[in-house]
Amino acid sequence: MILLATFTAEAEEVVDLGNSFLGNGRALLNKPAGKAHAGLVLLTGGDGYVGIGADGSVARNGNWIVRTRGAYTRNGIASITLDGGADPAKAVEYMRGIAPRVIVVAMSRGALKVADTLSARPDGIVFASSMLDNAKSMIGDPSRLPPTLIIHHRQDTCRVTLPEAAEAFQQWAGGKARLVWIDGGSSTGDPCQARAYHGFIGREGQVVSAITSFAGSLR
Repeated sequence: MILLATFTAEAEEVVDLGNSFLGNGRALLNKPAGKAHAGLVLLTGGDGYVGIGADGSVARNGNWIVRTRGAYTRNGIASITLDGGADPAKAVEYMRGIAPRVIVVAMSRGALKVADTLSARPDGIVFASSMLDNAKSMIGDPSRLPPTLIIHHRQDTCRVTLPEAAEAFQQWAGGKARLVWIDGGSSTGDPCQARAYHGFIGREGQVVSAITSFAGSLR
């Protein structure tokens, strides 16, 4: 269920969640002005580096997960967007101080970081256009998963995120996972990049709504 209450947002905040071995550990925190009822840890695809500056600027903001990071506050959901050197497990623990439920949202290659967050016991996982075959081998046992949402584009032709992998992962996860398909939008260029179906161009609102509904369903 999507919450329809109106929340204003506080100013975006730069947070340091660094790991000295990985480099830039900055993250961008967006919170509703009132009490957040859920918090999202947002993991981008590719190499994970989006170039968050000390002033909150973002060098690489083409990815939908970066562009829509502040959209959740209108439904009372906080989010923290990680740069490549930020520690995802530390981010889950950090968000527990902000919201009662914490969900990890992983885009594409960001799914390879999900296994490392499970020790922090997130309340939910969202895989969006994810490298699910790789994530499955890293997780090892589906019993380790909390409630899980898979969001995938039916026309995704990226060789490492083909639609059949989403169906196979759902079967592997058993009752832990449900699958939401996205159709349409537009696609240009490399099928594994942000402007292709892989990146949900023109369907960003549907993806945000699916994540918002999933967050609201967790108790």
